[in-house]
This record gives sequence, C-alpha cells and structure tokens, in this order.
Amino acid sequence: MQDVDMWHRAVGEARLRIADYAARTPVVLSDPLSGQLGHPVWFKCEQFQPMGAFKIRGAANALVALRDCGQLLGAVTYSTGNHGLAVACVAQKLGIPAIICISRHVPDNKVAALRARGAEIVIDGESQDDAHVRAEQLAQERDFALIEPFDDPDVIAGQGTIAAEILEQVPDVAQVVVPVSGGGLAAGVGVELKAQRPDVHVVGVSMEGGAVMYESLKRGFPVQMPESPTLADSLQGGIGLDNRWTMQMVGEFVDEMILVSETEISQAMGFLAVEEGIVVEGAAAVTAAWLRRGEALSGPAVAILTGRNVDGTVVASLMAEYTGTRLQHNPIP
Repeated sequence: MQDVDMWHRAVGEARLRIADYAARTPVVLSDPLSGQLGHPVWFKCEQFQPMGAFKIRGAANALVALRDCGQLLGAVTYSTGNHGLAVACVAQKLGIPAIICISRHVPDNKVAALRARGAEIVIDGESQDDAHVRAEQLAQERDFALIEPFDDPDVIAGQGTIAAEILEQVPDVAQVVVPVSGGGLAAGVGVELKAQRPDVHVVGVSMEGGAVMYESLKRGFPVQMPESPTLADSLQGGIGLDNRWTMQMVGEFVDEMILVSETEISQAMGFLAVEEGIVVEGAAAVTAAWLRRGEALSGPAVAILTGRNVDGTVVASLMAEYTGTRLQHNPIP
C-alpha cells in the first residue's frame, strides 16, 4: 500500500517546483460527448504545454530537484519521443547538456523536434528497452543524471500535478480518463485523485497492440512485448522488468483498464480535429476513443489529452477519413 498523504505532499512540492517550466492547462467542455453521454465531459488539454505534451511536468520536477541538490552536470534519458523532448526543453532552460536515446521507430517529426531543442540524439535498437540500455551506459560514461521517463518518484509526482489542477477546475468530477503506457501519468494522477477524492473513478486506456502495463497487471509481474505499428506511438515501450513504482501504483489507484483499437483511435483523432477543433496525437486520443463508445458515466468526466506532437499529414488524412465516414452516415440533402 502506498502512502497517499506522502504522495499528496510530493505533488504539492512539485507544483511549486515546475511553475516556471510547465503551464497550468485549461479544461474544455465537449458539447458532442456531453450530449451523447448525458453528463459534462471535459478535456484536460495538456497539448498546450510548451513542448506540446504533459511530459514536461515530470521532467521538470525531476531535473529541478536534482539541480537544487547540486547533482546535475547533464541529463540523459530514453524515450518514445515526448519525454525526451521534455527533458531536452527543460535542460535547455537550465543551461545543461542533454542526451536523448530513442529507438529506430520514433517518428521523424519527433526526431526533428528533438534536434531543434539542441539535444544530442542517440538512435539505438528496435524498442524503448534497447534505448534504455544505451541511456544507462551513457549516464555512467558522462556522469550525467539518468532521468527515467516514468518509474521515478519525482516524475510521478510531477505528472500528478495534472490531477491537482483537474480537482480545482472540475470540483464535481466523477471520472477521470487517462492514457496508460509506462504508468507515470496514471500513477501520479491516480494517487493524487485518491488522496483528495477517493470516490473519483479512474479509467486507464491503452491501445490493443503492445499494451505492456495492461498485460503486466493481468499476469501479476512486468512483461516485455514487441512494439508494433500504432497511431498511439507515444504509448509504446515496456515498463521495465525491475519496475519499482508505477506497476504497483497503477494497480492500486487505477480502477479500470481499457484497450481501444486502431480504428477507434483513428476515428477519435478525426473526431477531435473536425468536431472539437483539437489536434492531438494518437496516444492522447485513446481517452476520447473510449468515451465515444458510449459507456455509461456516473457524473462529470475529464479526459486527459496528453499531447499534440503528431505529423500534420497524418491528421489531415484522418480528418478527411472521418469527414467522409460522417457524410456516408449523414448525407447532405
């Protein structure tokens, strides 16, 4: 059992620590989903963060905590894209070097964004686990701090600041829907919600292909799975066979785990862009994908949209596909 009061204090400290690096993002009411589901549905818009994703919260908390302890010559991390971009962004502001290790499957648009932040990029292996091995080697060689993407208390507390904001912005929230990959976001959001509002129902969502946290929880121990092509590329990667924090916390503080298909993700991305005017990547759209199924809600819901770092041509294609499908079902007279 986790000490929720300890985590609540850690989240409060993180809010102060990251104030100069991460934005307090808005919540936006979805009229279509609210009408469909019979309760207000809000989007927590983390795509408005300075580097386009929620990851800056955890990265900033971890890096600033190390700086304040005088333990930060440089930073190295491994990532499927957004965490690496967050570390590069905060390192640039702190004036320290950053090395980002990624696999060969990270999309070109995210590689280009990393280069634009001045980070040293090391492309190694076929998975996030391969990039992890390389990052550990480089951290030892350079005497840099290894900034974990999810399984780290400072990173978890940083992500938990999203939940603290949600409770202030939607005080009567009954459900929070959160994407799940390595579990840093779900763990932080889950524990902060349970610390303040144990009655809030937390729904974790991932994609059907390569949902490592889902399979690990089902089997009762961390597993490895091959990465397969998915629109939700930011949800790829393992949780680490020596996972110390996030698997236990997701199991304890996330009430329900759901998988969505690639078709549902693509339709949700098109829906968000066309109907809501919101452009997000596939990893963010999984929450809207689940809500669009029409499952019954017990009250107001908040879906976390985690990031916008997606190739524009992908979004344009999905918008056209969604619009075509809508016209087939609702032809213009």
